[in-house]
Amino acid sequence: MKVGAVVITMGNRPEELRALLDSVAKQDGDRVEVVVVGNGSPVPDVPAGVRTVELPENLGIPGGRNVGIEAFGPGGRDVDILLFLDDDGLLARTDTAELCRQAFAADPELGIISFRIADPDTGETQRRHVPRLRASDPMRSSRVTTFLGGANAVRTRVFADVGGLPDEFFYAHEETDLAWRALDAGWMIDYRSDMVLYHPTTAPSRHAVYHRMVARNRVWLARRNLPAPLVPVYLGVWLLLTLLRRPSRPALKAWFGGFREGWGSPCGPRRPMKWRTVWRLTRLGRPPVI
Repeated sequence: MKVGAVVITMGNRPEELRALLDSVAKQDGDRVEVVVVGNGSPVPDVPAGVRTVELPENLGIPGGRNVGIEAFGPGGRDVDILLFLDDDGLLARTDTAELCRQAFAADPELGIISFRIADPDTGETQRRHVPRLRASDPMRSSRVTTFLGGANAVRTRVFADVGGLPDEFFYAHEETDLAWRALDAGWMIDYRSDMVLYHPTTAPSRHAVYHRMVARNRVWLARRNLPAPLVPVYLGVWLLLTLLRRPSRPALKAWFGGFREGWGSPCGPRRPMKWRTVWRLTRLGRPPVI
């Protein structure tokens, strides 16, 4: 199976980007073709053979990754598998691409693989990087209902079936939107603890737009994908959880601003999932109300 990789960059981490590209070049088996997308910025120097695309403006994370997908032909069809890797990450092992080939070849229903993210110094995996509710054991691989955006592999037939990432989200929850659409189309998602991307431990709130985007896109996610009776339940649960976490006053203000924006702005096409998909999500341990 042919494997490609998409990396988006703002051009501000040239050393980390070079280290990531070196780790991709060291993968066992056939060469992994790489496209680096400069998301509104020039692409730093890259090794020979790495293709680059420089965008005149920042399209956001999903928009930038969609450009990378199309660099491999419509819907990425020139390859069978696409890796999506953060530009400050590093593949910990040389067999990750080969493990992806084996996993997709062995399971025709498998559409997406979520890698384990580990701190390069401590080896620790944060709970938020384990894409399931029971996240206490990051070393346990399992079927899941979503995946990590900067450390994953996607069978390109998924894009042919359900389309790409939602451009309008810009940042936050775009992976879950794609995951729900893939599950609704019959694909499955695995979390694999043996496929590791080293990435420094960070807090998602380091992004200035975090609280607003998280709230707005949570509303969009529900409006686009959930059966109508579940929309208020899902959003009500997340409102309660947000309040229980007792964010700071400025954070809460930004969150409510994003929540209002999510209701008052276009969210893209609405394609509610089938009720059998709701049941599938429930059986996988995460009903779509949380």
